[in-house]
Amino acid sequence: MASVHFWFELASTYSYPAAMRIAERAAAAGVTIVWRPFLLGPIFQAQGWNDSPFNIYPAKGRYMWRDLERICRKEGLPLRRPSRFPRPSLVGARVACLGAAEPWGPDFVRAVYHANFAEDREIGEPTVVLDLLNGLGLDGAALVERAQRPEVKARLRADTEEAIAAGVFGSPSFVVDGELFWGSDRLDDALAWARSTP
Repeated sequence: MASVHFWFELASTYSYPAAMRIAERAAAAGVTIVWRPFLLGPIFQAQGWNDSPFNIYPAKGRYMWRDLERICRKEGLPLRRPSRFPRPSLVGARVACLGAAEPWGPDFVRAVYHANFAEDREIGEPTVVLDLLNGLGLDGAALVERAQRPEVKARLRADTEEAIAAGVFGSPSFVVDGELFWGSDRLDDALAWARSTP
């Protein structure tokens, strides 16, 4: 059985419900999840965009927010539309790189999404990231400091390049042995594909 690589950008709207439900659904399916933070900015820039397409195309943005409301209501998730979208998420993404292979990593990712989309907090601020880490019983100051080191910055850049090489163009994306599934609504399909892969 193959594992699912879960590529996510912390500022991404549709990645919020995906991140909050993927662990439970993967466990039920008997599938391993590999948490893969990356940045959408370089992908958007390559398309000539300097903002989220949900802001560039207002009709698309209106649909997305209403759709997200429906999804969150269905999944029982709180939603408070952020007063700023998309929010910078660089510090959190670097910390998520540190936690990708650690037991606390998924809890941190879920905490960031909840802070952004349920509490309207500035997840790009180091003080907010530190507070979220401390809330998980971790040494927030030490982790935020480590996240600023050159090797962690280089790792996030490399991971973003790996995502692009894998064909990722949006978040959330799920990759199973080279097979790409894009969008929160493709989570179950990705898990099923992983279960059927020898």
